[in-house]
Amino acid sequence: MNFEPTEDQLAFAETARAFAQAELAPFAAQWDEEGHFPKETIAKAGELGFCGLYSPEDIGGLALPRLDATFVFEELAAIDPSTTAFITIHNMATWMIGTWGGDAVKAEWGEALTSGKKLASYCLTEPGAGSDAASLKTRAELQGNEYVLNGSKAFISGAGSTDVLVVMARSGGAGASGVSAFVVPANAEGITYGKKEQKMGWNSQPTRTISFDNVRIPAHNLLGQEGEGFKIAMKGLDGGRINIATCSVGAAQGALAQAQRYIQERQQFGKAIATFQALQFKLADMATELVAARQMVRLAASKLDRQDPNATTYCAMAKRLATDLGFQVCNEALQLHGGYGYIKEYPLERLLRDARVHQILEGTNEIMRVIIARRMLDGDAPDVIR
Repeated sequence: MNFEPTEDQLAFAETARAFAQAELAPFAAQWDEEGHFPKETIAKAGELGFCGLYSPEDIGGLALPRLDATFVFEELAAIDPSTTAFITIHNMATWMIGTWGGDAVKAEWGEALTSGKKLASYCLTEPGAGSDAASLKTRAELQGNEYVLNGSKAFISGAGSTDVLVVMARSGGAGASGVSAFVVPANAEGITYGKKEQKMGWNSQPTRTISFDNVRIPAHNLLGQEGEGFKIAMKGLDGGRINIATCSVGAAQGALAQAQRYIQERQQFGKAIATFQALQFKLADMATELVAARQMVRLAASKLDRQDPNATTYCAMAKRLATDLGFQVCNEALQLHGGYGYIKEYPLERLLRDARVHQILEGTNEIMRVIIARRMLDGDAPDVIR
């Protein structure tokens, strides 16, 4: 078992770090304050391949392993978790289109998405179907050579500002087997967007509801086969949980770096507060927790890359651990800054606000615990913790 990053992984991390410092760091606080969605900056990320990191090469993607992608996302999130989180969502939707889309769909959307010239939203959650995604009610009826969509989605990142939607809708009966996945142009007739939600964090990306009223799309916009939508969604969520866990690790790394510098500069009682053992212990605990979370995420990503039978369980473990510890590290870093951590001149309060939602989305951490425990209690399952 080799824990050392490869030369390629380090090169991707270095490129992402330089991009984050040049293109995210000067503007992240302003985007947060103004609620600006930096599409132009995301397009610049696309020029480096960051909008199609693990998408297939035949649509212009880099086809990287999920493990390698974590090196990029962590560096970006250390500066701006909100914008990075949207880039991860775009990557997931683009990967779905490139993996399950037909030739016509891939020709229309593939390279436009992997280049970042066009952006994608992922539409699974509904007002009445959050954790219980298999109960979604948005319907897709086949009429001739078109599907007609009716229903609504909630909490959709990028909604109203993106170009294409990957929509999970019910084309069959009740339950998971009745769900299919579709590619829907974001400006299709019959689509309306709700108000831009006012959120605690993630303010550089808009969040809205979406309503579908007799929205017609070509039948070839189906991803995969009818009834495969829930399977596609769950495959997406495994990777999505790795992505959002990585964003938490990145946010924690950014917060820890800020705290490490600050306590060496801040003077109290005639000396730097870094000389106080109580604060040294706190810094040591934060670093230990961060490394533990990072290694858990990378372990889960490697299992996903190898298609390990326990990959879903490990992705849930990584998401639960990294998002909880990531938020905790951000909170402790803010505490080390004292009152300065609470004001917007410093990035701590933004990192903290952005990291908080990670414990909720891609399946709440309570649902992660359900997934892990069910697998452990499955009498036919192999030992998942060895």
